[in-house]
Amino acid sequence: MSQTHFGFETVDEEDKAHRVAAVFDSVANRYDLMNDVMSAGMHRLWKRFAVEQSGVRPGHKVLDIAGGSGDLARLFMDRMQGQGQVVLTDINESMLKVGRDRLINDGRVPFIVRCDGEKLPFPDRYFDCVSVAFGLRNMTHKNQALDEMHRVLRMGGKLIVLEFSHIAKSLSRLYDLYSFKVIPRMGQWLVKDAESYRYLAESIRMHPDQEALKQMITDAGFSRAGYFNLALGAVAVHYGWRMI
Repeated sequence: MSQTHFGFETVDEEDKAHRVAAVFDSVANRYDLMNDVMSAGMHRLWKRFAVEQSGVRPGHKVLDIAGGSGDLARLFMDRMQGQGQVVLTDINESMLKVGRDRLINDGRVPFIVRCDGEKLPFPDRYFDCVSVAFGLRNMTHKNQALDEMHRVLRMGGKLIVLEFSHIAKSLSRLYDLYSFKVIPRMGQWLVKDAESYRYLAESIRMHPDQEALKQMITDAGFSRAGYFNLALGAVAVHYGWRMI
């Protein structure tokens, strides 16, 4: 059986899928609270910036992959003013239920599909925009996921990837201290789960850096790939267009 990384561990690919699912089952009900505490609320600004870069307008079709609690789906719906379609997906049922309930409570009618981002159940060249926020990092076959995102985009459609990345080297020691010492303690205090947030810190270190992810996006067939660094590189918004 092929192997991959789960944080710093080397595990069987099938085992990773089960362990990632367990992480999100554990944290789903307090996912947004932890995001607010860990980022001092900045994650909301990062998500808004990512959606602003999408170019989405009324009438478009948008696919939000690994959309979890529905933050990006809500922002896309706001931009589209009730015209068009936003499809919220996630492989994790617990997270998807959180996103569904929040959107319904806001008076929105979401179109929701539980699916694997590496095997999208949508037709070729269907969407005007595909987004994934803080989800690509957890996928076992990132190249396959990017290939699928390219497949379902129409000609001229845009990819948006918001993800943790590699912070400026001058801050790396301080960031490591925060990531490996402070965040797991927050997780234990707020969610009663330090291990899931230890995995978060490890998975960020194992994720491709800005230039490597840009090359992966290009290799998947996207044109004019690039990125914006946010929070001094701790987070990045990558983008690319399907032109062929």
